[in-house]
Amino acid sequence: MYIKEFEIRWSDVDANGHMANSAYLNFMSHTRMAFLLELGFNQQTMASHNIGPVVFHEHVYYFKEAFLGKPVKVSLELMGLSEDGMFFEFHHNFYDSKGRNFAHCQVMGAWIDLTTRSLTGLGEEFLEMFNKVPKGVGFKSLTREDTRKFAVRPKDLA
Repeated sequence: MYIKEFEIRWSDVDANGHMANSAYLNFMSHTRMAFLLELGFNQQTMASHNIGPVVFHEHVYYFKEAFLGKPVKVSLELMGLSEDGMFFEFHHNFYDSKGRNFAHCQVMGAWIDLTTRSLTGLGEEFLEMFNKVPKGVGFKSLTREDTRKFAVRPKDLA
């Protein structure tokens, strides 16, 4: 399991005095990018392969409040990957200084070709890196259908 440490800053707190939902998203995004950097997915390598990650959805479950100045640990586990590496699922857990879990998030996304703006699988080099990552308990080989399991579709204004 990959873990990134943070401290809740003034800018991470909302009007209720606890960590704002936007801070959860920012901490998770930072954790994912730090994880990818350690795998070798940096700005240069992604640009040279013309790919970038996109998020389809983030489902966050809040259990307890977290407050200004407190340390936070955010974990990342690889919970799903399609055979071609196009689709991915990560789970994040938030822990306080005593190791108590105060939030959980499930994130699903994919890789896009930065020129065509369409979904794309990972090249062999990147897929090999991902296949070496330890898998979380319950890891699943993802399909396109997994990305549509909530059946939410856009609804234009009439």
